[in-house]
Amino acid sequence: MQDWMELTNEMEEAKEKGLYTWIRTLEGPQGAWLTIQSKKVLNLSSNNYLGLANHPAMKQAAIEAIQNWGVGPGAVRTIAGTMSLHTQLEERLAAFKKVEAVIMLQSGFTANQAVLAPLVNEQDALLSDELNHASIIDGTRLTKAMRFVWKHKDMEDLREQLRKASLEGARRKIIITDGVFSMDGDIAPLPEIVALAKEYQAIVLVDDAHGEGVLGSHGRGIVDHYHLHGEVDIEVGTLSKAFGVIGGFVAGKKPLIDYLKQKARPFLFSSSLSPADTAAAIESVKILERSDELVKKLWENAEYFRSNMARLGFDTGHTQTPITPVMLYEAPLASQFSRTLFEKGVFAQSLGFPTVPKGKARIRVIMSAAHSKEDLDYGIRAFEEVGKELGVLK
Repeated sequence: MQDWMELTNEMEEAKEKGLYTWIRTLEGPQGAWLTIQSKKVLNLSSNNYLGLANHPAMKQAAIEAIQNWGVGPGAVRTIAGTMSLHTQLEERLAAFKKVEAVIMLQSGFTANQAVLAPLVNEQDALLSDELNHASIIDGTRLTKAMRFVWKHKDMEDLREQLRKASLEGARRKIIITDGVFSMDGDIAPLPEIVALAKEYQAIVLVDDAHGEGVLGSHGRGIVDHYHLHGEVDIEVGTLSKAFGVIGGFVAGKKPLIDYLKQKARPFLFSSSLSPADTAAAIESVKILERSDELVKKLWENAEYFRSNMARLGFDTGHTQTPITPVMLYEAPLASQFSRTLFEKGVFAQSLGFPTVPKGKARIRVIMSAAHSKEDLDYGIRAFEEVGKELGVLK
């Protein structure tokens, strides 16, 4: 029998270093407040940016879809798993994103695995920002393409990597970047990236997981934020964050989407979204089309929280979005800070290596439109108390 003691020892070492991820179990729906271990706690760790995960209209859409369509798709999209709900969502989302077409996939993570492998081979080059999401890293590893990593948001280094790829004789060059970087909350310099892509005849792919529902008019994302419609070749997005449901997508020109529907392995070999998820996602797009009030509330909350944390003396890095990293740098301190916050009724998870670089541990706080000013004040007071108790604040 296999001896698992080595794995056990590794986990114990992670706990000692503050690098073990303690998984909390929710005992109710997502919202501004959660119930965990029978304890009501303020939720500052969710990707539920707009508070849609428990929205009444979306729940009703999911219920009606189950009544009309059942609970499961029953097959992959290319055999017997494409329902009219799926095509409605793709068409609605394409119109919302102002693109020609969309392909729906099981998650944003899966979307990055689906889009890259069909487009490149060993003659091609993938150029990736060094802080891109794990799904992009894994997606590039699934290809045979040459790989070039450029320093975070460094346009001169991107130019150098493009030059190297050209010298290597790359047939097709794809520049890949997150739209919003999920750990630091900063935004990609997309106009400059697009300009370099034109200069070097490269394709631009932006993963806008944390920009969907957050940036741009009505939350249309980073391309809309920079008014670059028609200038970005491939957009990868998710419905699992601001849209409040689950699922991922690739958006772009119709020939690209038609090609992916024939070649993308997660589309070909894994079942489609459930009817409930699909109907709820359609409803979330409708909500954003009708009004941008939730997006505005999200940004108001983010600015209020961040300005008050800065006033107290916390280091919140260089965020440009509702993602607010509270930098503590040392993993044991960040882990202890998170546990003490929980004792005071605030759920805010610590992040350490390998999620973030060594020496860059933090509490990552994410605002939601669901939070009231009173909620935020409660959280700010808790951070102040713990900061003083642990010596982070004077």
